[in-house]
Amino acid sequence: MLKNKRIIETELLIERNKFMSESAVLDEISDILNQNQIERDTIHQTIQERSSTDSNNFNIDLLEKDKIYHLTQIRSVCIKYRLRFLDSSFFKEGIPEEAISKIHALEKAHETTLGGFKIMAPSKAFQLMSYDDPLLFAPIGNDYYYLIHQWGNDINPLRKWLVKPFENLFNFVIFCLVVSLFITAITPESNLSKSIPMASLIVFLFAFKSIVAVFMYAFFMMGKNFNTAIWDRKFFNN
Repeated sequence: MLKNKRIIETELLIERNKFMSESAVLDEISDILNQNQIERDTIHQTIQERSSTDSNNFNIDLLEKDKIYHLTQIRSVCIKYRLRFLDSSFFKEGIPEEAISKIHALEKAHETTLGGFKIMAPSKAFQLMSYDDPLLFAPIGNDYYYLIHQWGNDINPLRKWLVKPFENLFNFVIFCLVVSLFITAITPESNLSKSIPMASLIVFLFAFKSIVAVFMYAFFMMGKNFNTAIWDRKFFNN
């Protein structure tokens, strides 16, 4: 078996040497690798630079239909999980080489150069501007985006519920009501409270007022805002 393998290798060498020398082969491979690296470096640079591109010249027949999403669907997920959908130039965590390879392959297949990349990720993954586990998208056009690559750890399903109180003002008020009801329920009754009509209601109103004041003060003093307001904001304190 080994002898047969050697014979095949020898035949291959003979056929190759009819057309080019070993040095010529190495030079050609070197040129291919250098060109490939140049193209990958260009993709890296494109991702890191600001872009006003809002569409790409995709061949629709080559796109995977389950990776096409409209901006309204992206917005809905961002609000539910308190994520941001921003230009890739704000992303500070670094783009994995696997994502670069997928972009490179897409550009070859669609015979185009991609731009206008967007990333969906938590706020901490972005280098946000100030007034004083990520998904990479490329725009198709008409507010449609194509999902190119997802990396890192997937979003914890519990995150949806942990950030639910901050999704919008209505959820925040409901959260404060629930906390106030819980505090009212565990507050022990005293002889004085038994003699005062509607004592539980008074305790509830006092608790609700205190909870709202404390949470609102802490929330906004830290420069935070509701999920519906920040999903596409590039400012960390707005």
